[in-house]
Amino acid sequence: MLKSFRYLLLPISLVYGGIIGLRNWLFDKKILKSSSFNFPIICVGNLAVGGTGKTPMVEYLIRLLKDEFNIATLSRGYKRKTKGFAIANEKTTALEIGDEPMQFHKKFSTITVAVGEERLVAIPQLLHDKPATEVIILDDAFQHRYVNAGLNILLTEYNNLFTRDFMMPAGDLRDVKSSKIRADIFLVTKCKNNLTVDESKKITDELKPNNFQKIFFTEIIYKNPYHLFTKQKINLDSDTSILLVCGIANPSPIKEFIAKTFSTYDMLKYNDHHIFDSDDLADIKNHFDKISNQHKLIVTTEKDGVRLQKFDSELKDYPIYVLPIEHSFMFEQGEEFDKIVVDFILSYKKEVN
Repeated sequence: MLKSFRYLLLPISLVYGGIIGLRNWLFDKKILKSSSFNFPIICVGNLAVGGTGKTPMVEYLIRLLKDEFNIATLSRGYKRKTKGFAIANEKTTALEIGDEPMQFHKKFSTITVAVGEERLVAIPQLLHDKPATEVIILDDAFQHRYVNAGLNILLTEYNNLFTRDFMMPAGDLRDVKSSKIRADIFLVTKCKNNLTVDESKKITDELKPNNFQKIFFTEIIYKNPYHLFTKQKINLDSDTSILLVCGIANPSPIKEFIAKTFSTYDMLKYNDHHIFDSDDLADIKNHFDKISNQHKLIVTTEKDGVRLQKFDSELKDYPIYVLPIEHSFMFEQGEEFDKIVVDFILSYKKEVN
């Protein structure tokens, strides 16, 4: 949605949209070259800047596939302090590969987690270093047109559908709406839990998928929090006071969940992918210590938790808990989505055989 003050930025958005449109035209006309691989590559992306649920979608795919296939994720490694291609190992930190890849690495120890700005270069390196890999999941690569993924999953948020958005900086779109033609699957995320079939049909009509494109709807499910350091899980207690520490693109859903679940909460909000420092640590401690309720917790997101782990000695005695989220398919669509993904991977195995 376009906020009133952002109307002033529309001229810049028109210029930016023209540049992106020209770039896409150059790729469509094969003046700029895209490369395809005879290998199953799944791309998870969006047209907007952040907040659509790409990270939990990648995790959904990992959980779906990890027991049957050798999986690798490949991300750019946004805001990492290094450059070039790298594969995570036991000594890797979030500063070296970025918070989202580090989250994958921490949660799924059996998969390969790689980063590389140039996916076209990184993919062959990944397959060379990890030849047993059977499928690569590209995280946030829909705009990276130098690589043609075999299966493109395009996410759009229920409360901010790309059809109602504008190009940056007036809106949140970083790609033109017509790029939706490259998607195989539309995933409408963060839907309200009482979304009706009629409402979903109206959204489907608005998105105007082609015959080959499928649309699915998901809602966000919050799981039981676990301690940042001990990993011990707890049950939620509504009488608890919460200090929410949050540095993600769209904190509205987690704020709404916290407000509904707990008696009181305060929030320390940071920019997306914020790198926490000693001043932030002092602020967190001071805010928490001022809460008078004896039943109190610090709650943070998994992305923020990855960046807060470096303060283990300073925070180990604090009740700081991570609130994990997952996609849940609506209208019993989960099995159909899973089958599309698995069949896509198996189709390459049939070609080899």
